[in-house]
Amino acid sequence: MKRQDLKFMTEIAGGLPALLITRAVEAALLEDLGLTGDITTNATVSAKAVATGVFEARGPGVISGLDVARETFRILDPAVTFEAHVSDGDAVAAKTVVATVKGNARAILTGERVALNFMGRMSGIATLTRRFVDAVAGTKAHIADTRKTTPGLRAFEKYAVRCGGGHNHRTGLFDAVLIKDNHIVAAGGIQAAIRAARAASGHMVKIEIEVDTLEQLAVVLTHNVDAVLLDNMTNDRLRKAVAMVDGRALTEASGGVSLPTVAAIAATGVDLISAGALTHSAAVLDLGLDFKY
Repeated sequence: MKRQDLKFMTEIAGGLPALLITRAVEAALLEDLGLTGDITTNATVSAKAVATGVFEARGPGVISGLDVARETFRILDPAVTFEAHVSDGDAVAAKTVVATVKGNARAILTGERVALNFMGRMSGIATLTRRFVDAVAGTKAHIADTRKTTPGLRAFEKYAVRCGGGHNHRTGLFDAVLIKDNHIVAAGGIQAAIRAARAASGHMVKIEIEVDTLEQLAVVLTHNVDAVLLDNMTNDRLRKAVAMVDGRALTEASGGVSLPTVAAIAATGVDLISAGALTHSAAVLDLGLDFKY
């Protein structure tokens, strides 16, 4: 049976869970406030002062992280209001007002950097992902992320990939089997690794295996796997690999993927292209918060 869907990948519908956001923001605020709080703001700004601040994109990009920014100010002062003027996943031009925050000036100043750090990082990932997605438009290839994420922030970075139009690969080591080259060596070969993984996995767990050569792929295709990761292959070998698989499993190209190379990789006919660069090399989107009294 041909496997043309993408359901082996981890997809989290909708936005981020509220509890996950709260815990991450609380940790970031504790890191920033330390034992004594915002000594600059508390010394220079009246506790009764109110302000209106506008979040502005200082360059073009794709927005992600609005709910995280909103939660930052809610934790510091529930009376502060946060109004988003765009949605996560929206592409914006430079100087676009992304959101407005109103309320206690101390709370806004104290939360400013945490909110901007989350939004800038997440929007940068969403922006880079959109560029990759646009580069493969017109092909069957889908852009996917990897586990090359910032420790503790994986859910946020993978959400940002979705905002940019990309797909999530497995979330962690727990939700899908991915047999890589070192697993194959340690298990005693491709066939032994696949058999052991199949025997240990439940019926809901998908199995993918990495291959470096067409000879390895031929061995893999004698077994029932859900996907094959074609690692660091030339485009000519990728085309041959896609023909060999012939729809019996999903094909994923990985290794050396960049914006200049991704279109040619997509043209080989692979189903997926995974790129660690989406999360480990994305530049932060420049966003600013300015007071408007």
